[in-house]
Amino acid sequence: TCSLLRSPKGFPKLKNDTFLRAARGEETEYTPVWCMRQAGRFLPEFHEIRGSQDFFATCRSPKLCCELTLQPLRRFPLDAAIIFSDILVLPQALGMEVVMVSGKGPVFTEPLKEVEDLLKLRQKVDVTAELGYVFQAITLTRHSLEGKVPLLGFSGAPWTLMSYMIEGGGSTTMAKAKSWLYCHPEASHRLLRLLADVTTDYLVGQVAAGAQALQLFESHAGHLGPELFQDFALPYIRDIAQAVKSKLKEEALPLVPMIIFAKDAHYALRDLAHAGYEVVGLDWTIRPQEARAQVGKDVTLQGNLDPCALYAPKEKIGELVKKMLESFGTQRYIANLGHGIYPDMNPEHVGAFVEAVHAHSRHINKH
Repeated sequence: TCSLLRSPKGFPKLKNDTFLRAARGEETEYTPVWCMRQAGRFLPEFHEIRGSQDFFATCRSPKLCCELTLQPLRRFPLDAAIIFSDILVLPQALGMEVVMVSGKGPVFTEPLKEVEDLLKLRQKVDVTAELGYVFQAITLTRHSLEGKVPLLGFSGAPWTLMSYMIEGGGSTTMAKAKSWLYCHPEASHRLLRLLADVTTDYLVGQVAAGAQALQLFESHAGHLGPELFQDFALPYIRDIAQAVKSKLKEEALPLVPMIIFAKDAHYALRDLAHAGYEVVGLDWTIRPQEARAQVGKDVTLQGNLDPCALYAPKEKIGELVKKMLESFGTQRYIANLGHGIYPDMNPEHVGAFVEAVHAHSRHINKH
């Protein structure tokens, strides 16, 4: 289904726009649902396709990205697809080497250690030259979806990317990256500004290629307190929303809904609600009613089922979903997990989650 012989424009007509309508705050007959990391390691067919191939080589193959993006939609009646890629393709575009190490995750061969290391990064990035493979994957997938559901593009947010680039991989404390914020604030802002500019161009390029919504992942927000978040994360999150929207207008591209997902940043929900995004994604550490009270009525919420809830028996998953829908309400809401699906998840339990959202939200809307 992922043949490269299609023209970039003339996309198929969208048949199910429930996700986009919910994102824009329009009324929906049921609550739409998708899952972070839905194209991924919990599906046996994912492993068949990926096999022993290098992870980033997979990311650079539009045909494989298309196939991996479509896999979950063949199994589950999801309301959105998200392009298979990785947030770390952006540091690669800046000239850094990242390898995916089995059992360990991403590893930067030469992380940023000194402020002088910033000079090694490309200061001007031609996103089409460096990340054109993502744009090709989006265009191909948009055609291959045949209008079934909308296609989401995404990027990592500047602080999250910076923390990986300095830590050289995952970290429980982010102490090296945070020490830059305290010891080298000017250099940190220089790096974050560079990342924000490239991210903006990258997201605009994704829309030009066919993405119908965008999600910005501030996955490491929980390592910052309110003050550091205010100084080093929020300004760039705001700038990206503003810059993407103004560039989309300039280039006469569709103004697509944007989602901000800042994991563990419940301390910043009020600010995030005013940061220029149509949707605020939530992790599982906040009560739905509290989140709604903080963000107000003009923003759509997304989330926030604990991914571990999917280990529960199917009936229990149904009960948890029902409770979640009653707490959030079925409108101005997109159901999702509070983080990505874990690799050892039973696909049938993911199916039970998706079906429960549809069934319970329809029932609540009727009554």
